[in-house]
Amino acid sequence: MKDENSLLIQNGRVVDPAQGLDEVASVLILDGKVSKIIKGADAAIETPKGIPIFDASGKVVCPGFIDMHVHLREPGFEYKEDIESGTKAAARGGFTSVACMPNTMPVTDNSGTVDLIEHRARQVGVVNVFPIGAASLGMRGEDLANIGELVEAGAVAVSDDGFPVQNNYLMRRILEYAYMFGVSFISHPEDTSLSAKGLMHEGYYSNLLGLIGISSASEEIAIARDIILGELTGTPVHIAHVSTAGGVSMIRSAKKKGVKITAEATPHHFSLTDASLVSYDTNLKMKPPLRSEADVEAVKEGLKDGTIDCIATDHAPHSENEKEVEFDKAPFGVIGLETAIPVTLDKLYRGGVLSLTQIVENLSLNPARILHLASKGSLKEGCDGDVTILDTEKEVEINPHEFASKSRNTPFAAWKLKGAPVATIVSGAIAFSASP
Repeated sequence: MKDENSLLIQNGRVVDPAQGLDEVASVLILDGKVSKIIKGADAAIETPKGIPIFDASGKVVCPGFIDMHVHLREPGFEYKEDIESGTKAAARGGFTSVACMPNTMPVTDNSGTVDLIEHRARQVGVVNVFPIGAASLGMRGEDLANIGELVEAGAVAVSDDGFPVQNNYLMRRILEYAYMFGVSFISHPEDTSLSAKGLMHEGYYSNLLGLIGISSASEEIAIARDIILGELTGTPVHIAHVSTAGGVSMIRSAKKKGVKITAEATPHHFSLTDASLVSYDTNLKMKPPLRSEADVEAVKEGLKDGTIDCIATDHAPHSENEKEVEFDKAPFGVIGLETAIPVTLDKLYRGGVLSLTQIVENLSLNPARILHLASKGSLKEGCDGDVTILDTEKEVEINPHEFASKSRNTPFAAWKLKGAPVATIVSGAIAFSASP
């Protein structure tokens, strides 16, 4: 037995949607795996001698949170982020696992790049890293990537996130091959002929600010296409970063029809609107863009009724000199690994939108199911000893200069929020623990 991978998490409020569990208990992890959940006050008596104890009294103990949409930038863009800094940011943010997108250099469209990411994660990563393979060669949207090779190497899904597939014939073939190899396709829903040179949501504020708008239709047409092809092929399709009311409505209808579709929302899309861009702050520039108040309410309703399955960050690091330029020249993208949980707890849990059980389900169980991570997403006996511990009463102020991430491009700087992760445990080892 390895003591460094064994731990007793004592007397916390254990919330595990997979088991319908929400009560005070203790979680025993032995050799990196959940051994048992012990109810009542006898945890210390039933625990082997010498096992370290983490006192979780007054805290919430959850299955380890999974961010299924991050950009770790390695290989090729290590000046923005790398696997070491990105996984440290994930641990500080309460995430025990991340799935990283393939828009690296070289693109993750072959087994060699998947192997490199996995090797680097074993060397320097402090949380679990699951590569996502490219759907097309070079993410150019012209030729099918070798999806079988990618899956065999360890890719948990395929996606051309950031460079959405525009060719409908190729999209159909991608879905057919994804189906054959048992993985989901993660869609970045955008019709680039409609979004074109757009910089922000098309509406009142784009007119007021004199910035080229991106119509909601560019997202909704792409979602409609992927629903149709997903139904045709029977392939599970996951819609990334849903931001429009129309998109939420279409996903809701498709689910009612039995289409194998899932979706995610980001903290910035359920807590910010296009009105905030009056500052011209490039840290508010992302794709899809911040939408209207009506869209934000629709996204929250989608989370509430289960239309949207997951909360993911779309963590997209950029260096300060890339963002400190004129608005039209700045790259799209914001980081989120170290802010997602406080924003979610404050805006959704405190705001009365979601229960704690729903939040945990969106951050652990559902991502694990979508990515087919069978040993994650629950604290059942035999599952990996990945645990996120929350303090729902902890008050925090977002300070980008304290981030573990190499980048600072957050839209939440100086926000004061209530609720935060206080410990992140990976395979029974403490990857992050906040100071009291």
